[in-house]
Amino acid sequence: MTAGSALAVFVAATVALSALPAPASTGVRSSGSSAPATSASLLAAPPTVNVANVNAHLQQLQNFATSNGGNRATGTAGHTATTTYLQQKLQAAGFTVTVQTCTTCSGSGKNIIADWPGGNTSNTYMFGAHSDGVSAGPGINDDGSGTATLLEAALQLAANNPTMTNHVRFGWWAGEEQGLIGSKFYVNSLTTAQKSAIKAYGTFDMIASTNGGYFVTGTDAVAVKLREYFTSINVPTETSTECCSDDGSFRNAGIPSSINSTGASYTKTSAQVTKWGGTAGQAYDPCYHKACDTYPSNINTTSLGRWANAELYAAWTLTTGTSTANDFSVSLSPNTGSVNPGSPATAAVNTATTAGSAQTVALTSSGAPAGVSVSFSPASVTSGGSSTMTVATTTAAAAGTYTITVTGTGSATHSASYTLTVNGTGGCTGAGQKLGNPGFETATAPWTASTGVIGANTGDGTPRTGTRDAWLNGNGSTNTETLSQSVTLPTGCSSYTLSFYLKIITTETTTTTQYDKLTVKAGSTTLQVFSNLNASAYTLRSYNLAAFAGQTVTLTFTGVEDSSLKTSFVIDDTALTVS
Repeated sequence: MTAGSALAVFVAATVALSALPAPASTGVRSSGSSAPATSASLLAAPPTVNVANVNAHLQQLQNFATSNGGNRATGTAGHTATTTYLQQKLQAAGFTVTVQTCTTCSGSGKNIIADWPGGNTSNTYMFGAHSDGVSAGPGINDDGSGTATLLEAALQLAANNPTMTNHVRFGWWAGEEQGLIGSKFYVNSLTTAQKSAIKAYGTFDMIASTNGGYFVTGTDAVAVKLREYFTSINVPTETSTECCSDDGSFRNAGIPSSINSTGASYTKTSAQVTKWGGTAGQAYDPCYHKACDTYPSNINTTSLGRWANAELYAAWTLTTGTSTANDFSVSLSPNTGSVNPGSPATAAVNTATTAGSAQTVALTSSGAPAGVSVSFSPASVTSGGSSTMTVATTTAAAAGTYTITVTGTGSATHSASYTLTVNGTGGCTGAGQKLGNPGFETATAPWTASTGVIGANTGDGTPRTGTRDAWLNGNGSTNTETLSQSVTLPTGCSSYTLSFYLKIITTETTTTTQYDKLTVKAGSTTLQVFSNLNASAYTLRSYNLAAFAGQTVTLTFTGVEDSSLKTSFVIDDTALTVS
């Protein structure tokens, strides 16, 4: 990892489940062989991965480092030995292997791309890991663990030779530790049609950290299948905020992607210890980017086996004859609205591809009372897209609360509920602008802010209007600054809109990594996260807060900046308008 911080009984479950320890096992390194899983819901169809085979691959990677200066960095003999080993194993198993020379990588390192014959290449699911390490050590967890588990998953798929419906491709990337260079080189070599054919990409980077967790970060089809697998063995997952790996190269090209890991240099929390075991306050991998990243001392065999089987399950169910049908989900944001008769309400209808490939979803509604009509723009979307629902009322609409059902129809049917309140006579009371000191021109109250945030700022913090504003971060060092105000919203109104102008100025040079972030929340709901990647002059931002009608809600802006290169988040001319 680059620095920057249909389920049924698993027919082969009792044959080679040394890779699947009982769910009660802790997240610390295993000291012996693993016992078969005891989960109540085991999986059908895919074969299992024996963790002993993965360990054998890791021993080979350790040998390559030991014999070649102690590391497997791109451009070294240790990395060349690694890619040769991958090529030979995959070709012997029947894969079509492409050895791609990455001319932008150090020493013209090699990418290894392996395609299993068969399946619809217009629906390709891709799985990857980086084959290199840092020069400080052998790189056994980072990323020998991803390299070895992915290799064994590929070999098991080949050994069982299933009927392919979709196409599967595996990739091992050079130059990840130098800035995702190998994966960028590969993605840049693809045509537009070839990129479109890749329906999802999952990267596996550091999946055997000795104090690790289970992080599945993404919403693509690969991530959906991984979460499905871990749920089946009663292992909870989280999303990660650590950065970065080769998923970024694919995501930046418009390919749905995920990063999957047990964690790197970030520290484990007490809540995560309760969830997974391990030690709070210590790094997920204490040997991250160090000489001690060796085999077997820096490998958690429990998580190694679980991830190897999760990878094979995802590849198998997405691409073989036992893969599930295309599917999608429907949700509404917000899912409630309050209007006066004659006024409209709107909501976003969001869809997502939850299995297989994207599909057309037609939107309809039911349950609207007399005097209320529902329309969608557009009336159908490709799963993953959104539509705007408009709920229009006439002056004859009767007061009351109604449930409107929004239905999406594609290969399956899914629905979501919207609660509409039509106000009685008198309707909205207490309309108007609800924030105090919205332009920060009268001292600080009723805002609560970190020291120095609100003031007569100049330079990067120059106000949009007036003489004062709120300037978060811009220090160029590790810091967190906050700005908040609590406000009570009336009921019975048709519109609740939070708005503010935001200026983002940064000296960060990356075009892919969110080093510095501003999180905007209403209560516990995250409205949006901005970062150094969103640099812009003052831009109006607005959000529908109708879901908070009748509540006292705290609006919070939290800026977090890393240890170098500054990013300023400047806020001015706020408003919370109720009408």
